[in-house]
Amino acid sequence: MYRVSVLQFEPKLGDVTFNLGQIRQLLSTLESDLVVLPELCLSGYVFNHSNEIEAQDPETSEVFSDLKTLSREKDSSIVLGFAERSGDKLFNSSALINPDGSLKVYRKTHLFYREKLFFNPGDTGFFVAEAKGGIKIGMMICFDWQFPESMRTLSLLGAQIVCHPSNLVMPWCQEAMKTRSLENRVFSITANRIGTEANGAQSEYFTGQSQILGHKGEILIRLATDSEELATVLINPNLALDKSVSPFNDVLADRRPEFYKLS
Repeated sequence: MYRVSVLQFEPKLGDVTFNLGQIRQLLSTLESDLVVLPELCLSGYVFNHSNEIEAQDPETSEVFSDLKTLSREKDSSIVLGFAERSGDKLFNSSALINPDGSLKVYRKTHLFYREKLFFNPGDTGFFVAEAKGGIKIGMMICFDWQFPESMRTLSLLGAQIVCHPSNLVMPWCQEAMKTRSLENRVFSITANRIGTEANGAQSEYFTGQSQILGHKGEILIRLATDSEELATVLINPNLALDKSVSPFNDVLADRRPEFYKLS
């Protein structure tokens, strides 16, 4: 069995040092193989200007050195959302950090609302990487859920668990992710933040209810709307390798893409 966890908390806008400290404190009791944290959980979310964004280069950042140390200390793969600086570009990204020090970065494909004012569209595409124990995980970020192609692509690539850092402000994602997990027969971990974040005239309320779903879309755990929590469940990731619905049906093998309009 494989231990997977989700961390829900309230980052402080523009205070990477505080947020990193909160992450360390909240994960102090962590005993897990894989933990997922929210989108942009180091920087906060509600920006008015790009110069407010304290972005990280994961190859050189001291913050990422600390996160790699935390991953090694807890012997846990960590997936978290962060603002990434690459040359003169800013990306809304997520990182997989493994206990052996390896690192993979995904850049958000589908930017939401005012994110388009500050971030470049992601250019990594969807991919599958190995977390602790060789488990194949895919990453998508928040609004990527709106597009079924996101999770279907990860499923076709062999993902067993889809890690989904989020800053959800609309009411539909948590329920929609049941269908995303069911139609692809993969586990999913949606890590949302909580609280209201205000910056001048801009303000957003985040819906919480982070969750871990089974490969048939069942809720294994769902957190509250307004509390900082760390939750862990045991799963068998290999169940996601079985795509059968009945003795005669398979969610991937039965596809007939020659009849689909994809563009």
